Amino acid sequence: MEIKNIVNPANEVMLKRSTIRKYDTSVKISREEMKNILKDAMTAPSSLNLQPWRFVVIDTTEGKEKIKPYMMFNELQWQTCSAIIAVFGDLQCFSNTEKIYSSAVEHNLLPQQKKDAMVEMITNYSASYTPERLSNAIMLDCGFVAMQIMLSAKNYGYDTNPIGGYVRDEFAKAVGMDTKRYLPVILLSIGKADEEAHDSIRFSVDEVTEFK
Repeated sequence: MEIKNIVNPANEVMLKRSTIRKYDTSVKISREEMKNILKDAMTAPSSLNLQPWRFVVIDTTEGKEKIKPYMMFNELQWQTCSAIIAVFGDLQCFSNTEKIYSSAVEHNLLPQQKKDAMVEMITNYSASYTPERLSNAIMLDCGFVAMQIMLSAKNYGYDTNPIGGYVRDEFAKAVGMDTKRYLPVILLSIGKADEEAHDSIRFSVDEVTEFK
């Protein structure tokens, strides 16, 4: 095993990203900048380009008080962060197929004939999805975008902490999300670090990789 490090300096943001639990409470992230962070992160891939992620950004005192009872043992992050980004997955993401692929045609990214074929294929394909398969696919796609939010935030000068320990359904209801449609995936606290990041241990590539 070894201390976390990179080989290519171009990947420095991956090295600099650290989990931070205590933030500078005097620093607030503007909503414009928050939208920029999310926009950059939304370059993440997703199955069939259906982009099932949905975000709720809790950045007001009133909003943070609403979610406090559901944060479990993550009170320091809740108390000091500039915002909590809640990532949800849309269980009805297939309903956006026509909208997404029609827009691709409008932007000259796809010919109409190809678009029609894709929409038909995806519509037929979606019928084979069990609830478990759909949930698994959405969790994976939302994991991609959550990681990119953390990397994007770092490039804007902010730090983050992924939070999986929270009371999910109650949290979702508190922020007004329909739990029958929107799957709670993860929370990300975000703000300006008010503590030093520390090194951490990683497996070496040789310990976790096989070549066939």
